[in-house]
Amino acid sequence: MKRFIQKKKPNLIFALTIFLLIFFGIVMISSSSVVISLEHTGKNYSYVVKQIESLIFGLIAMFATYNIDYRFWKKNSFWLLIITLSLLLLVFIPGIGKSAGGAHRWIGLGSHWFQPSELIKLTFIIYLAAWLDNMGEKVNNFFTGFLPFAFLVGLVGFLIMLQPDLGTFSVILLSAVTVFFVAGADLSHLMIGSGGMLALLAIMIKISPYRQQRLQVFLNPSIDAQGSAYHINQALLAVGAGGLWGLGFGQSRQKYLYLPEAHTDSIFAIIAEELGFIRSSLVVLAYLFVAYLGFKIAQNAPDKFSRLVCVGITSWILCQAFINIGAIIGVLPFTGVPLPFISYGGSSLIILLAGVGLMLNISRINTGETI
Repeated sequence: MKRFIQKKKPNLIFALTIFLLIFFGIVMISSSSVVISLEHTGKNYSYVVKQIESLIFGLIAMFATYNIDYRFWKKNSFWLLIITLSLLLLVFIPGIGKSAGGAHRWIGLGSHWFQPSELIKLTFIIYLAAWLDNMGEKVNNFFTGFLPFAFLVGLVGFLIMLQPDLGTFSVILLSAVTVFFVAGADLSHLMIGSGGMLALLAIMIKISPYRQQRLQVFLNPSIDAQGSAYHINQALLAVGAGGLWGLGFGQSRQKYLYLPEAHTDSIFAIIAEELGFIRSSLVVLAYLFVAYLGFKIAQNAPDKFSRLVCVGITSWILCQAFINIGAIIGVLPFTGVPLPFISYGGSSLIILLAGVGLMLNISRINTGETI
């Protein structure tokens, strides 16, 4: 029996769902950013224009990953990771790295800022999938599987937390653990790792007044409504004001400079305020549908590497969406990650579309057998 690979059409329903989310995001950015755009630039739709520019670059990235054989990324996964880790270090170099709000997360590219922590979400998944594919059955061994995995996650986590960016690290950690589990990791090793991560998180909170404050705000949002809890309280006010059917598109009150980051990390609050609980719930269902389609692509993937890549990218999208939404409605601590495909942010959109292109490339490969 000899294996062969057939070409077929990519998963067009997956692609269509993604583009509907992007289109919806541009519409909501036009509403949520109109006030802050006018204040900062003197124009109503500057952020919408920039998002459309990022979409064009994202489509180019998606076209590239769709047309390049997915096995190319496996062959070059090590160098992709090394380059991305180097970019994570560049954010700390004066004149190259850009900082805002006490965080060092960007590299200046003329008038544009690029966020390497968005790129590491994709390149780390690719490297992890390649490494786990090569490991084979050794992945469920504590010394040859779990310890190297923990070291890799720890290395990436260390560079991300230097910025600092707990939200991004949470997304990377959850997607990496999902890939590791699907690859055949021993569940007891993951339990040990979870215990270690909880202990480390407790230490990080203990030594950081800022994180202690975030935890206190999560446990009691009314503790400092005009100070540290201001952001989450304004988000909850927006969600509550929307009721079942919302105030109507464009009718948000919180976007009038009450809610911070209304067009970026907090955009779901504006969606809930303007469209209401019923219609904003459709956004949640859309992400669940994306996850269903993504895992179906993984299930039908031609080999272990491509299957793990699809699991990783799908987990990344799903985890990031629910960390964002969970923070906005107060069921998770506020960490500040963009809502995939919807929030304003060029780096996020471009890298997500690159990941989508890679999944579409894999979805059009079909394996069969012939004599």
